[in-house]
Amino acid sequence: MPEFSSKLFEAVQLGPIRLANRMVMAPMSRNRADAAEAAHALTAKYYEQRSSAGLLVTEASPISPQGRSNRNAPGIWSEAQVAGWRLVTRAVHAKEGRIFLQLWHAGRISHPSVQPEGALPVAPSAVRPAGTLPTPNGPAPFVTPRALGSGEIPAVVSQFAEAARKARDAGFDGVEVHAANGYLIDEFLRDGTNRRSDAYGGSPSNRARFLLEIVDAVASAWDGRRIGVRLSPVNAYNDIKDSDPQQTFNEAARALGTRSLAYLHADESADETAGEPFDWPAFRNAYSGTNIANGGYDRRRAVSAVESGHADLVSFGVLYLANPDLVARFRAGAPLNSPDRSTFYGGGERGYTDYPILSR
Repeated sequence: MPEFSSKLFEAVQLGPIRLANRMVMAPMSRNRADAAEAAHALTAKYYEQRSSAGLLVTEASPISPQGRSNRNAPGIWSEAQVAGWRLVTRAVHAKEGRIFLQLWHAGRISHPSVQPEGALPVAPSAVRPAGTLPTPNGPAPFVTPRALGSGEIPAVVSQFAEAARKARDAGFDGVEVHAANGYLIDEFLRDGTNRRSDAYGGSPSNRARFLLEIVDAVASAWDGRRIGVRLSPVNAYNDIKDSDPQQTFNEAARALGTRSLAYLHADESADETAGEPFDWPAFRNAYSGTNIANGGYDRRRAVSAVESGHADLVSFGVLYLANPDLVARFRAGAPLNSPDRSTFYGGGERGYTDYPILSR
């Protein structure tokens, strides 16, 4: 079968980094950290198998014990965790791949059972999310978080910068700031969770202040051209909402566009907006740099996105989870493996490193 030709498979420059193609492996929680909450040899094998992607973005990595949502995600605050991630970057680089670490603070999407000294999770405001989350003692309702005091915010910002330094020491090519999916930074961005009356609340520009301070701090710790940001303007995951997502996220995109960053990574899935449909071209035009599109893309939609200019690169989640050799399969128009959803979170090799690749 002749290989399919498309701009999707062409090499592209991402700041100082040359990518082999425009396909990105999206960040996906797999919850397989070891007892030190670190990546390990099996983690390295998982990412190495997928290193033909132009860029790999890791699962969300907590920047501190306070930033965790559970104890199963590999973190980036300890030296043991740096050593674990170093196994991953060495394996990916040995295959000539490129990999960014996603920096994460879960905010209110946590529970006292996994917080230091049983403390309440923190958030911009004391607004409890609906629903439950897994804990060491089984599913439990979310609790009402504690609002961060203005004087506490600089310490959280500094934790992101220190995590970026540790990511650099672990050998990553860059980092992605996780500002999506209802976690701490997204909670500051949205007026449904941000009820503050200080400099971090009120107007869209004030609500974006926390994100921008983090991005600037991370850029002071590492070259800004090696920093990406992930946003999810229309995703209601984790009971997140905003009265005017178009205004909120256009403002955030414009402000990010004034920085020399690697990219803006937008999750387009789960359009839960009330009122007018989200204007994606307006959002993308608000950001002056490289755009990565995400959200249920298949080969046909991905090719259309890069050929039309809707996106510079496209990221894939579940397709990469089940198809380590997704680039080769897309090029050949080959059938795709079906994902085993029962193995998405936690466990060992099954559903993690045992998906078959195309026979040569």
